[in-house]
Amino acid sequence: MSLGVIKSYPENPNVYKVQIAAAYSGVKVDFQSFDIMKERDEAFWQRFPFGKVPVFEGKEANLFESSAITLYVLAQQKDSPLLGKTPLEQAEIQQWVLFSENEISQHVSGWVAPLLGYAQYIKPNVESSIQKLQRSLSALNKSLESKTYLVGEDVTYADIVMVCSLVRPFNLLCDKEFRAPYKNVIRYFNTLVNKPHFKSVIGDFKYCEKALKNVPPKQDNKKEEKPKKKAAAPPPPPADDTPKPTPKPKSALDLLPKSSFVLDDWKRTYSNNDTDVAMKWFWEHFDPQGWSIWKATYKYNDELTLVFMSNNLIGGFFARLERARKYAFASMVVTGTNNNNAISGYFIIRGQEVPYEIYDAADYDSYEFVKVEPSQYEEKKDEIYKYMAWEVDGFADGKIFK
Repeated sequence: MSLGVIKSYPENPNVYKVQIAAAYSGVKVDFQSFDIMKERDEAFWQRFPFGKVPVFEGKEANLFESSAITLYVLAQQKDSPLLGKTPLEQAEIQQWVLFSENEISQHVSGWVAPLLGYAQYIKPNVESSIQKLQRSLSALNKSLESKTYLVGEDVTYADIVMVCSLVRPFNLLCDKEFRAPYKNVIRYFNTLVNKPHFKSVIGDFKYCEKALKNVPPKQDNKKEEKPKKKAAAPPPPPADDTPKPTPKPKSALDLLPKSSFVLDDWKRTYSNNDTDVAMKWFWEHFDPQGWSIWKATYKYNDELTLVFMSNNLIGGFFARLERARKYAFASMVVTGTNNNNAISGYFIIRGQEVPYEIYDAADYDSYEFVKVEPSQYEEKKDEIYKYMAWEVDGFADGKIFK
């Protein structure tokens, strides 16, 4: 009897997690190919308000987020050793699951999504993701110097999540030269992908030989062929003094007076410099007439549970702000610990009001936006710096909207 069905696009490494977990737990989980652009009907949005895949539909519950689904599947085996035998092992496993999601998968996405056409290719952003991934792999490599597995002496939930997070970069992005410094990680990865339960799902893994590269769209430089015989010129149209309508702006924000503060310049400065350098630049160039600063606080912090789930809430909110990308920048963080955390941060927004591009997002109403007036800038500078540097007291995780 099947535990339920997981829906996603084919060959999604996030689905591999669930399928490997099912193999270890001895339960059946069906897979259904799902076209997210065509099949998200009203019933789907009711069950899964974030609108992402993979999702799991079972008799007991509907679940999203692949690591949560994997945990549910592993828990079907009573006292599963893959979830840890002691409180310390359980904490260490969760530590590596969070590391995998926040320090591996997030940076891989920042690198591969623009190359696959799922996001705009902005070279400094992609290079920043690559550098962050290298830093994370270095830390993982050091940790694996004397270990075969992440926790204990056998496979755990942490290993399933970590290996599946490495599938895409090792298959598409990280060529032999890139992988060379991470010998312990490669040894670890080879050990796991060749285990029967992993191999039954992933198959014979092939490492990337030639890294996926950005290919700019080709410009059509073909010259128009001249007609063999010159056609007679058409008579001129009758004079028309009626003024042509002005093209409608894409956003009301495009009608605002030109500002000296250029958001793209700020984004590049923030991405490519230490925070102290970036914030010095920010306050030297910020235009308080053309832009505004807002403190955003999640209204239902008492309902938050796991830190990684709170961070995913931020990610879901940001995903629905795509239309605001040229008009806003934000740093949102999770502070606290599991079952005792909060979400807050700062937005930099074009104009003096929260625009339609932001308040139209489904989860906007879950946040309280409070404007920081120019007279408060000096008082708030230190706090804004800490949010941009992710040095807020109790910092646990965060995301940048840029």
